[in-house]
Amino acid sequence: MPAPDRSAAVPVTDLRLRHATSWSHATHHPFLAAVRDGTIPEAAFETWLVQDYRFVQDLLVFQARLLARAPRPAQAVLARGAVALVDELAWFEEQAVARRLDLDVPPMPATAAYAVLLGRLDDADVTVALTALWALERVYLDAWSFAAPGAPAYREFVAHWTTPQFAAYVDALEQAADDAVGAALGGSDLDAVFAEVVDAESDFWAMALRDMTWTEQAL
Repeated sequence: MPAPDRSAAVPVTDLRLRHATSWSHATHHPFLAAVRDGTIPEAAFETWLVQDYRFVQDLLVFQARLLARAPRPAQAVLARGAVALVDELAWFEEQAVARRLDLDVPPMPATAAYAVLLGRLDDADVTVALTALWALERVYLDAWSFAAPGAPAYREFVAHWTTPQFAAYVDALEQAADDAVGAALGGSDLDAVFAEVVDAESDFWAMALRDMTWTEQAL
């Protein structure tokens, strides 16, 4: 049996080019523009913030399971990321105290749908799961970079999600995903999962704005 041809492996970042329209929508969403210019209602932002806390809880579970089955070279970056998510949850809890937010609320539909997607990725090929993790973190970084520096009321949040440390982590995830793709024995359809993640991110931005008159022309 001939050895698998790995020369055709392409960088996962090429997925952004193949899905340029949906990527642009997810990273230049009206929610982000409104955070940047200060026109987003505070209630809408806080609704999103609480749901993002719930998402990070789900992401930590997914990442911990991925760490256990990931290729050995990827485990270090996944472990660092898992520790960072624990710290991120603590940071959310501090923000909730300061803003008097209740974090114990049910997930909204977009949050619940994202949790289902992460659950399915638990059973996916490790290459697919790593690529999905890189995609969701990269879209998050690019999105908040678009919103930078943010209106004064939200500047602390934008700065928190655009640090050089977070950018370096996303770059390390990209390398881990590229390595996994290059070593894969079979051709996984990464386009499908990438598209799902990007659409899930767009839905997540939009969920706090739905049913609010502010969004009638923005969305």
